[in-house]
Amino acid sequence: MTLSLGFSPCPNDTFIFDALIHHKIDTEGLDFKVSFDDVETLNQKAMKGELHITKLSFHAFAYVYEQYALLDAGSALGFGVGPLLIAKNEYLANHPDHINAELRVGIPGKYTTANFLLGIAFPHLVQKEEMVFSAIEQSLLTDQIDLGLIIHENRFTYMDKGLHKVMDLGNYWEQQTGCAIPLGGIVINRDLDQDIKEKVNRVLRKSVEYAFANPKSGIEFIKQHAQEMSEEVMYKHIDLYVNKYSIDLGTEGRKAIDVLFQMAQERGLIQPITKDLYLIP
Repeated sequence: MTLSLGFSPCPNDTFIFDALIHHKIDTEGLDFKVSFDDVETLNQKAMKGELHITKLSFHAFAYVYEQYALLDAGSALGFGVGPLLIAKNEYLANHPDHINAELRVGIPGKYTTANFLLGIAFPHLVQKEEMVFSAIEQSLLTDQIDLGLIIHENRFTYMDKGLHKVMDLGNYWEQQTGCAIPLGGIVINRDLDQDIKEKVNRVLRKSVEYAFANPKSGIEFIKQHAQEMSEEVMYKHIDLYVNKYSIDLGTEGRKAIDVLFQMAQERGLIQPITKDLYLIP
């Protein structure tokens, strides 16, 4: 059986899925037709129900949970992994209390978890411009925007370009909740047979475990999609986003996700959740 699968070309995703899509593990008769897209494109595809299985932001999951269920394997949660709000203007970086509603901020997508956290920390920032995450730094450097919300490997490159951190929104979340920050998860269409959905969860877990046991196995595949990233930065990226929660959410991971949705509901950012989010209760 062939299932459509979407994930990003970022090293954490290619690291996780390498063994799965290249049959380095037993996929129990499953094959996968892969689409590589940035996270906001994946969010939009999920809104349209285009893929059987997809990576998406947890914020976006709040809008599609009736159609998709969350797998226990493959998620990106952690401490010290949150998005950063950055600026070209060093004064803004040193005086975040002076940030006002007139400032233009580049965001990696309306439905990203990064944008949700920005809304919690800086609710008055409403002049938002959506762009591909990799374009935000350059847009700051050319003064098209005043602030940038960065994710993924840009966490490691912004300082080299003379840009400055205003706030680590991951640290802000951790101080508010004490939980790991839920960034993205892997969801599967609820219309598939239950045995197929559980099989996907099993083989994805095997894929993550294989990647941990053989970290260099997928190096060429990861490099192929890493957009000229150095190997050092690639593995920093992987170390940051792939951890025990990627093998299995567990009680702690589920609690973090539940807190995220609870906070979003309390602030009126999403509608009340009326269905169990998880594939496996």
